[in-house]
Amino acid sequence: MTKTLFIRAEWDDEAEVWVATSDDVPGLATEADTLEALSLKLESMVPELMDLNGSTEGPEVPFELLARKFAVAHRHMN
Repeated sequence: MTKTLFIRAEWDDEAEVWVATSDDVPGLATEADTLEALSLKLESMVPELMDLNGSTEGPEVPFELLARKFAVAHRHMN
């Protein structure tokens, strides 16, 4: 069975992009404006990086993308 790779995405407030990194995919560091765009980018990057890293897994490369964004909500005080 192929291992599911874990990829973290965190919102960078300063750059206003989602940044993806992973301990499971050596060399992975990429960014995109939206989570959807980031996920599409990862669909091509992850298999390429796994090949470059000498992975011998099958043709499918499953990954889990966990997104995290810190924010502050403001209440209207009367």
